[in-house]
Amino acid sequence: MAPKPHSLPLFFLPHTTVLLPGVVLALAISRPDNNALVAALYKAANAGVGDRINSLVGCLPWQSSIDESDASGKVAMIVDGRAESDNATALVKVGNRDDRLFYEYGCMARIIRLDRTVTGGLQVVLEGVSRFHVAKVTQQTPYYVVDVEHFKETLLDSSDIPTYTVVAQLKRLSRDLIAVLKSLSSSSSSTVTPIPSGGPQLANNAGALRRLEALVNNSSFQDAGKIADLMVFALDVPVGEKLQFLQTEDINIRLEKAVELLSRQLNMIKLSQKINTSVDSSLSKKQRDFLLRQQLKAIRQELGEKDSDGNDEDDYTELVKKLEAAKLTPEAGKVVQRELKRLKRMHPTQAEYQVCRTYLETLAEIPWSAATDDKIDSATIRAAKEQLDHDHYGLESVKRRLLEYLAVVRLKSRGQDHSVIEKAPILLLVGPPGVGKTSLARSVATALGRKFHRISLGGVRDEAEIRGHRRTYVGAMPGLIVQGLRKAGVVNPVFLLDEIDKVGENNFHGDPSAAMLEVLDPEQNHTFNDHYVNIPIDLSKTLFIATANSTDTISPPLLDRMEMISLSGYTYLEKKHIAQQYLLPKQITANGLGPEQVQVSDDVLLKIATSYTREAGVRNLEREIATVCRGKAVEFAESLEPTGDGAKKKVYNPIVTVDDVETFLGMEKYESEIAARENRPGVVTGLAYMGSGNGGLLFIEASKYPSSGSGGGGLQLTGNLGDVIKESAMIALTWVRAHGFELQLVDTRTENPVANNDIHIHAPAGAIPKDGPSAGVAMTVALVSLLGMKPVPADVAMTGEITLRGQILPVGGIKEKVLAAHRAGIRKIILPARNKKDVEHDMPANVKAEVTFVFVGNMWDVLNELWPETVRPIAIVESRL
Repeated sequence: MAPKPHSLPLFFLPHTTVLLPGVVLALAISRPDNNALVAALYKAANAGVGDRINSLVGCLPWQSSIDESDASGKVAMIVDGRAESDNATALVKVGNRDDRLFYEYGCMARIIRLDRTVTGGLQVVLEGVSRFHVAKVTQQTPYYVVDVEHFKETLLDSSDIPTYTVVAQLKRLSRDLIAVLKSLSSSSSSTVTPIPSGGPQLANNAGALRRLEALVNNSSFQDAGKIADLMVFALDVPVGEKLQFLQTEDINIRLEKAVELLSRQLNMIKLSQKINTSVDSSLSKKQRDFLLRQQLKAIRQELGEKDSDGNDEDDYTELVKKLEAAKLTPEAGKVVQRELKRLKRMHPTQAEYQVCRTYLETLAEIPWSAATDDKIDSATIRAAKEQLDHDHYGLESVKRRLLEYLAVVRLKSRGQDHSVIEKAPILLLVGPPGVGKTSLARSVATALGRKFHRISLGGVRDEAEIRGHRRTYVGAMPGLIVQGLRKAGVVNPVFLLDEIDKVGENNFHGDPSAAMLEVLDPEQNHTFNDHYVNIPIDLSKTLFIATANSTDTISPPLLDRMEMISLSGYTYLEKKHIAQQYLLPKQITANGLGPEQVQVSDDVLLKIATSYTREAGVRNLEREIATVCRGKAVEFAESLEPTGDGAKKKVYNPIVTVDDVETFLGMEKYESEIAARENRPGVVTGLAYMGSGNGGLLFIEASKYPSSGSGGGGLQLTGNLGDVIKESAMIALTWVRAHGFELQLVDTRTENPVANNDIHIHAPAGAIPKDGPSAGVAMTVALVSLLGMKPVPADVAMTGEITLRGQILPVGGIKEKVLAAHRAGIRKIILPARNKKDVEHDMPANVKAEVTFVFVGNMWDVLNELWPETVRPIAIVESRL
C-alpha cells in the first residue's frame, strides 16, 4: 500500500454534506477554488472529461457562518494548527476573516472521474478513502492546500466480547434499516404515501440498497468500520453528529456511536411510518368521500336535477323542510332543533354526522299528526257491514264488535269535532289456523277506510325489537311499532299483531311480552316511548288487532289488556259456503281458467270437505280445491291441442262430478270414524280439546281380565295419558265400585263388581299426549258398559268432569268439541248442564238442528239417557236428594 500524502489540496463540500470513507459521492463543481483544483489535477494528468485520474484530495465541509453549524452546540476554532477547545466540532479560521471557516476534520478522497451534467456544467465523482486532521493551511489561492495528519488504522479484536457484541448489533440494525427502506421504496412506487424522514440518500435508490445489503451480508468482522461509515452516511441525522462521528479516531467508540445512531433512526422511521399510515388512512378516506361528494354534486348539476320547488338545495335544507312538514309535537320540536344545531356544526365526513342525520330523517317520517279521515256516518257503517259480509262468511261476533265500535264513534262525533273519537279497542282474535284471523283484520282496515300494517311477532325474542335500540349502539333502529307507523304514514292505522301467542319468553335480551304491555294499554299508549326515538308517541288512535291460536302462552297481564274474541272452527256447511264464494273462484283464476270453464256443485265441495280434510280452518280445503282446478286445467289444455294422428280432439267437460273427485284427489283420506266403530261394550266416544283452537274425538276403550293377585280391582292405563286424566279414571272406577248394586252389576251391596278382575283402560292414538278432566264421564260410562255388557251407540259422544259424588262439572272448549263431533258424524252429544249457555249462544244454527244435545247434572242422568233399564229406581231417588 502506497504511503498517504501529508499535504492535500482541499475540495470543499456543501456545509450540509459530510463524506465518509468508502462512500462514493457525485458533486457539482460550483466554487471557483474547486474548479481551479480539478482543472489543475486533470491538466497534470493530461486527462479529459470522463477519464479516471485517481488523484487524492482532502474533502471537508465549508462553513460560511458559525450560526449555520448544527453540531452538538460546541464550536471551536483553530488558528495556526491549534484548536481552542476539545470535545467540539472544530473550525479552521483562515487569516483574519471570521466568515471564511471550514471544519478541522475531513476525509481524503479519490477523484474517480469528471462528468458533464445535462445543464452543461461539470460534476466530479469522489470516493472516500480515510480520515484526516487539518494541521496547517499552506496555500489559499487558487485553491487551498493543507498539511494533514492521518488517523491510525487499527484492527478489531474478535476475541473481545464487547467488541464482538457491538459488531453483531451493528449488522443486525443495518439489516433492519435496509429492510425498512426497501419496504418504503416499494410502497412509494405503488402509492402516494410519502416516505418518512430517514435515509433519503438510499430510500429512493433501489440499486444502492441492494449493493449495501450485499455488503452487509457478505462482510467480515474487520469490515465493521466500513459498514458503520456507509450506514451513518445514509442516515438522516444532523451534520454535527456526522462530523462528531467523522472526527472519532477510536474505532470501538465509532462503532458504538454508529449503533446508537442506527437504533435511534430506525425507531424514528418506524414511529413516523406508523403515524403516517394512521393519518393517511384517515385523510385518504375523508379526501375520497369529499371528492366523491363533489363529483356527485357536479354530476347532478350537469343533469339539471332539482328539488320539487325547482331550486337546487343542499341536503340540510331539504331535511329542515321535511321536519317542518311533519307537524311535530312541541316536545319533538325541541329535540329536533337541538339535533339540527348539532348537525350543522358537524362535517359530513364525521361518523356522528350520519347517525344524527338518520335520527332526524326518522323523526321526519313518523306521522305525528297525519291521520285518515274518521268522519263516520250511517252510510259508512252500512258499507263496513257489507264489506265484512262480502269478505268473510260467518264470524258474527267479530263483525258485531267492530260495528259497535263504529257506532260509538258515530254517536260521539255527532255535532262535535270529528277529532273527538273513542279510544280504539284492542281486539284479540283467538282460533285455530286457517279460520281467517289475518284476512279478517285486513278486511277491517278496508271497511274502516284506514291504512293497514301487519307485524309478525312470531319468534320475537328481543325487547329491543318492540321498543327499539338505544342510539348509543351501532346500527340502532326504531322498534317494530314505530317502523309500522313510518310505513303506514298515518297516526291511526290498523295494526295486525300476528301470532302474539308465539312471542319469545323472558331471557337476557329482556321480555318482549312485557314491552307489549305499554303498547296495548289504552291508558298508557298515548305516551309510548321508543328507545331510539326517545320522544312520547301517541298510539291511542291506532286500532290494534292481535291474533293467536291459543291463550295458554300469553302472559295474564298482557291477556288482560285485550278484548278476546274466539273464532272456532267452521262446520261443513260453512266450509261449503266459503269454498263456493271465495276459495273456488280464487283458485279458478289462479290456475288460468275462467268461471265458465270449471263448475263445481255443492255436493262435490261437501265431498271434498268431508272425505279429504279434517281441520277447523279451510287451508287444506283450499289446497284440495286447487288440485282439482289444476286437473281441470290439464284437461282444458289438452282439448285445445290437435292430436296429430288424425283423431278427434278431446271434448272438454267443465262440470266436476262427485265421481271425478277421486280421479283428481286419489282415495279418500278420511273415513267416518263413527261408521268404523262397532257397538261393543266398553267402547265410548268422548270429546277433547286438542289445542290451537281444534277439537277432536277421544275414544275410550275398557277391558277386564282375570286378576293375578288377590281380590282384583287393579287398574291399568295406557294411551299416553297425563296425570289429570289418570285421576279421572281412578275416580270413575271408584264411583262404579261404590254404586255397583244401583247399577245392577251385582246382586247385593256388599259385592264387588270387579271382583277377581283387573281393569285396563286405553285411549287410542298413543303417540298423542292426552290430559285434562273432561274424559271423566266417558270413562265412567265405559266401565259401566263393560261390566254391564251393554254397548253405547256409536253416534253418541260425551264430555264432562266427574266427582266422587257423581256430579258432572262444566268443561271448556265446548264449541270446538261440538264442531269436531259434528264433522265426525255424531248426532247426540251429552254435555254438562252448566255448559248449556255455550250451546245456546255460540253454536251455529245448522249444528243445533242436526245434533241432539242432552244436558246432565250427574252420572245417573247420563246412564238413564243411555240405558233407562240399567239403573235401579232407588238410584234415581238418591240422585234427586
